[in-house]
Amino acid sequence: MKLVKLIFKNALRHKLRASLTIVGIAIAVMSFGLLRTVVTAWNAGVASSAADRLITRQSVSFIFPLPYAYRDQIGKVPGVAKVTWFNWFGGVYKDKTQFFARMACDPETLFDVYPEFVMDAEQLAVFKKERNSCIIGSGLAQTYNLKVGDAMEMDGDIYPGKWQFVVRGIYKPRDKATDVTQMFFHWQYLDERIRRDDPSRAGNMGWFAVKVNDPTQSASVSEQIDALFKNSRAETKTETERAFQQGFVAASGAVLTAINVMSFVIIGIIMLVLGNTMIMSARERTREYAVLKTLGFSGGHLIMFIAGESLVISFLGAVIGLALLVPMVSNFEQVMPKGFFPVFYIEPSTWVIAAAAAMLVGVAAAIVPIQRALRTRIVDGLRFIG
Repeated sequence: MKLVKLIFKNALRHKLRASLTIVGIAIAVMSFGLLRTVVTAWNAGVASSAADRLITRQSVSFIFPLPYAYRDQIGKVPGVAKVTWFNWFGGVYKDKTQFFARMACDPETLFDVYPEFVMDAEQLAVFKKERNSCIIGSGLAQTYNLKVGDAMEMDGDIYPGKWQFVVRGIYKPRDKATDVTQMFFHWQYLDERIRRDDPSRAGNMGWFAVKVNDPTQSASVSEQIDALFKNSRAETKTETERAFQQGFVAASGAVLTAINVMSFVIIGIIMLVLGNTMIMSARERTREYAVLKTLGFSGGHLIMFIAGESLVISFLGAVIGLALLVPMVSNFEQVMPKGFFPVFYIEPSTWVIAAAAAMLVGVAAAIVPIQRALRTRIVDGLRFIG
C-alpha cells in the first residue's frame, strides 16, 4: 500500500505538468471516441442489415424507377417469402435543413418484411385504412414533438405541390441499431396524385425489398429475380440489403478512411504527450532512483514506480475523456442536420478501444524511462545534476 501511495504522489508531484498531460490525454481520448462514433454511425445501416432481405433496384442506377407490375413476378420466384416496395419522396418539411427519410410504401407488407419496426396493432390498423395517413419513428416524433393525430404538411420537390399527411402511428425500434427517424406513407396516395398531375410517371416505384425463406439461398434467388427482367426496358439488380447499404457508404469511402486514420493518429499523439512527460519526470529523478538502488530497491521496484506513475496519469486522463465523451457526442448530434445520422450512439467497442488504448499508451510511454533508469549505474546517478 505504501508503494501505491508513493506512485500516486510521484505522478502528481509536478502538478502543472501532470495536469496539462492529463488534460491532453482527456481531449485526445474524447476526440478519438467522437471520431469512432461518427464512423460507426455512418456504417449503422450496414450493421443493421437483415440477412434474409434482398433489395431489387434498377440495374443502371438507384434513381431510376421500376414498374409496379414487377411485384407479382418477384413474389412468384421460389424462395421468396414476401415482397414490399418503396418510393423515395423527398419533399421539404418546415425547411430544407430538416432532413429525414420520407418514403411511400405498401402498408400491407411493410411490417412483414421489416419486423424491426415495432408498432401498436391499433395504430397500424388505422394507418392501413386511411389513405393520407403516415407513420413515423419514435426518434422523429421526439425531435419534432409530434404525436398521433398531428398533421404534417410538406412541399414537394421530386413530386411538386403541397402534400398533407396525418400521423396515425409511431413505430419503435426492436433494437438499438434500428432507424427511428423515418416517415412512411401510402404508395397508393402518391400514385393517385401522380396519375392526375403527371400520368407518364404513374405506376412506378423506386425499389423492392424482398424477404427470403433461406438467407443461404440469397444469391440464387437474386439471380432468378434478375433473370426475369433481363433484356426488358427496366433491367434489375438484386443484392443483399448489406451490399445495397454498402453501396451508399462506399461513395464516402475516402472520407471514412480519413476519419479512421485520424482517430488512430490521435492515439499516437497521446503516446507522445505522455512519453514526453515521463521522460522529463524520469530525468529529474535520476538521483532518486540511484538512492533507491543504494537502499536495496530492485529493478522490479523501479519498473513499478515508473510504469505505475505513467498508468496513473493515463488512467486519470482516460476517465475524464470518457466522461466528457457522452455530452460531446450528444452536443455533436444536436448541431448536425436532423436525420443526417439516423442512428448515433457510442458503441460499447468504442468505450473499450478508447480505454484500452489509453492504458496501452501508459505502458508504452514508460518503456524508455524504465530502460534508462535500469541502465544507469548508481555512481552515475548520484553524480547526475539536472
